[in-house]
Amino acid sequence: MMSDNDDDRHSEPDFVERRRWPRVSQDPPGEHDVKKTVLVPLVFETESLPPYQQFPAWQEHMAVLSDTRLPDNVHPDDGFVARQAVWNLGGMLLLQQTIPAFSYERSPDTVRFSPIDHWQITFLRAGRTWTGNAGRVVQNEPGMIEVRSLGHPFSGRALATDSVSLIVPVDLFADRGGLTTASNNVVLGGHRAKLLIDHLSSVETNLDRFTHDDLQGVKDRLREMVFDTITPLVDRDGGNDQISQIGLMTRARRFILSNLALPHLTPDALGRELAISRTRLYELFETSGGVANYIRRRRLSAAHAMLADPSDTRKIAEVGLAIGFDSAANFSRAFTQQFGYSPSNIHKRTSGDHTRPDWQTDKKPKVTFESLLRTLGLF
Repeated sequence: MMSDNDDDRHSEPDFVERRRWPRVSQDPPGEHDVKKTVLVPLVFETESLPPYQQFPAWQEHMAVLSDTRLPDNVHPDDGFVARQAVWNLGGMLLLQQTIPAFSYERSPDTVRFSPIDHWQITFLRAGRTWTGNAGRVVQNEPGMIEVRSLGHPFSGRALATDSVSLIVPVDLFADRGGLTTASNNVVLGGHRAKLLIDHLSSVETNLDRFTHDDLQGVKDRLREMVFDTITPLVDRDGGNDQISQIGLMTRARRFILSNLALPHLTPDALGRELAISRTRLYELFETSGGVANYIRRRRLSAAHAMLADPSDTRKIAEVGLAIGFDSAANFSRAFTQQFGYSPSNIHKRTSGDHTRPDWQTDKKPKVTFESLLRTLGLF
C-alpha cells in the first residue's frame, strides 16, 4: 500500500456544497410539511464530541461494515471530524459522507458471520481510496464509480474523502439475473459511469424534496441505471449466459418463496427443481451469499413480517415452525443473528413501519445505521 503524506493525512474536505446536506430546523413542521411527509435522513456526526472521542465514535458507528483504523502517525486525540447522512429510499440506502483519512478492513470472519451482503456503489467528489480483494487493488477517484460486494472480504485505505454511496440488496437485481461476481471490487469510468454519477447527483439535490410517494419511482430508476451501467462494462462477453441466468434466478426465487414452510427446502431440492448441477446452483447464488444463506434470509424475513403483523396471533415457536425451523431455540438464535434483536422484542405495529423495535421503552422504535443495513431489502 502507498504511504500517506502529511498533506493527504491532515487535509479534510470542506463542506463546499452544503445544500447537499439536510437542514435541521428547530421549528415544528407546518400543516403543509406534514402532508408532504418528506424524507428525513439518519445523520451521524462527530464534530459535537470532544476530539479524543471522535474516532472511537466513528469506529463504533461503522463496525457493522468494517474495522477502521487511523493512519499510523495520527493520534486519536487529534480528532476525527466526520459526517454521514443516510437516506432510506425504500429498498436501498443513499449515503453522503465526509471523512478524514483512515484505513478499513472487512475480514473473512466478519463476512462469514454477517447477514449483510449488499452491493455498495460509490463515487467520490474529493479524495482517493485504494481497496484490495483477493490480491487485486483498485483505486477510486473523482469521476469514477467503484462497485464492491459486502459479501466478500476487502481491505484498503482512504485519503480525506467526500463521497456518495448507494447500498443495494443483492435481490434488487434478481429479476435481471443479478450482478455477476466480475462486478466485485471494480472501478469504472467513461460515459456510462458519468451518466450514473450525474443521475445520483440529481437525486442528491432533491433528497429533501422527495416524499414517500416518490420513492418507488426513484428506486426503480436508480436500479435500472446501476444495472445498465455496471453490467456492460464488466460482462461484455456474457450476454447469452446473462439471459440464461435471469430465467434461472427468477424460477429459483419463485420456488423458494412458494416453499418457505417446507423443511425439505434445501439446496439439493432447489437444484433438482431447476435441473442444474450443484456447481451451477452455487454459481447462480454466489453474489447472494450462497443458496443456503439466501433461503435462510428469506425465511427469517417472512418470520419478521409475521411477528410484526397485528392480525397474526401465532406465538414465536409457531412462527418458527411455520417457516421451516425445527425448534424455537434454533429459530430465535437465527433470528437474533440476522436482525440484532430477538423475536420476542418485536412489537405488533401497523404496516409500513419497519424500523427496529425499541424494547427498552414504549417510544417510537429506534432506527440505527446497523438496523437499516440488517433489514435492507427484507420488506
